[in-house]
Amino acid sequence: MAKHFIYVCLALTAFAANSILCRYGLAQGWIDPASFTFIRLLSGAITLIILCLVSVKKDLKKIALPQKQHWLGASFLLIYAVTFSFAYISLDTATGALILFGTVQLLMISTSLIKGHKLSTMEWIGFSLACIGFLILTLPHVTQPSWSGLILMIISGLGWGFYTLNGKGSKQPLIDTGLNFTIATIPAVLLFLFFTDLHITTAGVLVAIASGALASGIGYAIWYAALPHLTTTQAATSQLLVPIIAGVGGVLLLAESLSLSLIIAAFLVLGGVYLVINVKAK
Repeated sequence: MAKHFIYVCLALTAFAANSILCRYGLAQGWIDPASFTFIRLLSGAITLIILCLVSVKKDLKKIALPQKQHWLGASFLLIYAVTFSFAYISLDTATGALILFGTVQLLMISTSLIKGHKLSTMEWIGFSLACIGFLILTLPHVTQPSWSGLILMIISGLGWGFYTLNGKGSKQPLIDTGLNFTIATIPAVLLFLFFTDLHITTAGVLVAIASGALASGIGYAIWYAALPHLTTTQAATSQLLVPIIAGVGGVLLLAESLSLSLIIAAFLVLGGVYLVINVKAK
């Protein structure tokens, strides 16, 4: 269990790093969102292919041809990655991360309820607190977020939520993640046909590679390894810790300010996460 806990902590840190790196690269004007997305997916795919080849130790039969779940996973990954990058043009690090993983929680817990899982009273209270925190942050009259950024990040959250649900039954997380990234990279090239305002610097490429190879490729493989040992509710609520990590990173690295509404929302979300996970632990 301790090993799985370490996996979750490493994965959540990687998720937060993605928000920080993407926002940092875009805010500095080092790279455009289309280029960031493509380089992120490509570097993630290359890293995972190398790790897969090393892990199977020349027994290539272990690497199966893409199955239905891989095509689905790649589709969800692409939707998430594209909308994620474009949303961060207008959202700050913590706000974007909280919208993203708030959406993930709502989707995954709703899915769990539809499948027949019943929440206890304390879980309902925790879930409700997290939802209230999510609404405080996203309601326009409170924080006045960019409508385009808000909608794009919600779509990104849906993409990531379905990607996570798709990976719940993964028996070979490293290989599955590698196939997902490789397949998603191919249609990502089409971004350059629709987005012509391209600008790439060396620093921007390095930031995108760090996001793709480390925070995404390795981070998502670790997440897939942890998923089979988590309930859907635990997987959903644990991810809401990411905005807090991302918010701290945004303040320290990007000089972003912490608004009162963000602090209140963070406390509500953290409280909700604690209640749900504490009930599961007992």
